[in-house]
Amino acid sequence: MAQLLQRLRRLPQLLQFVLVGGTAAATHLAVVGLLVALLGMPPLAANVLAFLVAFVVSYNGHALFTFSATRARGWPVVARFFAVACLSFVANELLYYIALNWLHWHYFWSLAAVLVLVAVGTFVMSKFWAFKAHKAE
Repeated sequence: MAQLLQRLRRLPQLLQFVLVGGTAAATHLAVVGLLVALLGMPPLAANVLAFLVAFVVSYNGHALFTFSATRARGWPVVARFFAVACLSFVANELLYYIALNWLHWHYFWSLAAVLVLVAVGTFVMSKFWAFKAHKAE
C-alpha cells in the first residue's frame, strides 16, 4: 500500500487532481443516485447531502496527494478549501438546476456534466489559494 501511495504522489499534479476529483465526483454521484433511487429524495436536495460527503473525500485526497507538497494543513486550510468547495457547489447547484429544469436532462448525467465543468475552477482556486502554504500556518 505504501508503494502505491508513493507512486500516486509522483504523478503530475493535474493528474492527481483528476484522480482525487474523480473519486470525489464518483462518491457524489453515487450518494445522489442512492438517495434518489432508494429514498425518493428530490435530486437537488440529494445533491446537498452528496456534496457534504464528497467534500470529506475531496479534502483528504487533495491534502494527502494533489497538494501534499505545500504541506498546508490545519483548520485554516480546511476553511479555505471549504470556501472553494462551497463556491464550486453554488455553481454546481445553479448549473444543475438549469440542466434539470431548463434543458430537461436526466438528473444523473446532468450532474456528471456539471461536476466536470466546475472542476476547472475548483483546481485553480485550490492550487493558488486554498492549499497555498501561508507563513502563519
